[in-house]
Amino acid sequence: MRVARSLNQSEAKHKIQNSGLVTSSQEGVHPSLEKHLRRHLQNTWSQPFHRPSSDVYLQLKEMDALSGDRPFILDSGCGTGQSTRKLASLFPHHLVIGVDRSIARLSRSGMGSTIFQAGNCIFLRAELATFWRLLANDGFTPQRHFLFYPNPWPKPAHLHRRWHGHPVFPHLLLLGGEIELRCNWEIYAQEFALAVNIATGASVSPKCFEPERGLSPFEQKYLERGQPLFSVLVPAQLTAGYTLARLPV
Repeated sequence: MRVARSLNQSEAKHKIQNSGLVTSSQEGVHPSLEKHLRRHLQNTWSQPFHRPSSDVYLQLKEMDALSGDRPFILDSGCGTGQSTRKLASLFPHHLVIGVDRSIARLSRSGMGSTIFQAGNCIFLRAELATFWRLLANDGFTPQRHFLFYPNPWPKPAHLHRRWHGHPVFPHLLLLGGEIELRCNWEIYAQEFALAVNIATGASVSPKCFEPERGLSPFEQKYLERGQPLFSVLVPAQLTAGYTLARLPV
């Protein structure tokens, strides 16, 4: 009986340590990534804006939140908003905007409607592909833009749902600012970096990192389990150069 219990504890520990690791039949960078990306770069994506997200964006503009003197930071896909609050404490002279499409997750930040302000944080419910395009169209550029642990969509058939395979990716670069992606699936980080390089002609690469404490709940959880974490940093000068190159002559 003692042996059986010991084995069960070992199995449970192994299961906890591996919980959250991405599993996929895809063993490397998706072979169709460059083809998908070049099609998105060569064609203007004209999908209609998500109406509720447009309405929230108008509310944000009416608050003059983006027209003040202080720079703003985006926490895209902020979930429960814990990362947004941590960023707000790290950057007290910035406005930090946490955006997520789930009201259930956002409600855990204290939000009871589609937009909520607390100190130098603003939380809002919006669909990111619409929100990013609206910001870019109006020329609002975040100083920093964080993408913490996006849904990896690990099935090869779901490449078009990953941000770097999505038609909104050129708009993400046009939005500008310094972009930092963090994830725990190395292939996702490799693909994101490759997409940036194809679009800009640069040479960014994913880095393995181990922070003292996680900025997001996912990061903290994976850190405690000893799982490898990856980051891709896209400098603001790079996105600015990309934007200038895309402007009509």
